[in-house]
Amino acid sequence: MQIDVLAIGAHPDDIELACGGTIAKLVQQGYKVGLCDLTQGELGTRGTKEIRAKEAQQAAKILGVLTRRNLHIPDGNVEINKANLLKIITLIRELRPSILIIPYGIERHPDHVHTSELCREAWYYSGLEKLKTKLNGKLQERHRPHHYFEFMQWMEFEPSFIIDISASFDLKMQSVRAHASQFFNPESKESETKLSRPDFLEVIETRCRYFGSKIGVKYGEPFISKWSLGIDNLFTIIVNRG
Repeated sequence: MQIDVLAIGAHPDDIELACGGTIAKLVQQGYKVGLCDLTQGELGTRGTKEIRAKEAQQAAKILGVLTRRNLHIPDGNVEINKANLLKIITLIRELRPSILIIPYGIERHPDHVHTSELCREAWYYSGLEKLKTKLNGKLQERHRPHHYFEFMQWMEFEPSFIIDISASFDLKMQSVRAHASQFFNPESKESETKLSRPDFLEVIETRCRYFGSKIGVKYGEPFISKWSLGIDNLFTIIVNRG
């Protein structure tokens, strides 16, 4: 299988919350998209790894992606080590995406920080011919995606660009709500978290509205790039006309 875009998050629901609208839009545009969660979210206050696995697959179906993988790295223990690095390199070489979408490197959750570091290292090392990996007993060919872009979670940054997700916002929120164990449920006996507060999903919508307003559209999702970005048509730029 070869895809165009691979989005990687630390836990099930990270991708949907941060950039689910972008994922849905890419699929609508005809691109082949895959998702990968490094952990099963088993240390999460709410839900179980079995429940969260089912929710993740339901969300993937809503977004229309080709595949969703889980690397089964221990939740709360996403270490920057060779074993975890090779897991991501092997996946990149298997799926051969042109673009990676990964977490921003400054975050409140250590798993998010370490996931970003692992992904950035894997992006580079996956292109080295003498670094060998195998899949199903066969040596893999090297493959380095052209670019990687980082998505926003809790910690904000000044975006390099903002994707207009106005037409895919509803799908984003459907995919978010698929992770029902994590959000407000008045009948739940589990402890409250930041995500399970009654107004949390409104916060997500407010953030999307805010970043959309910066480019003059209804909803947007922000990304940051480590490189300068070039354009080939000034008339395709979306700006907030004022």
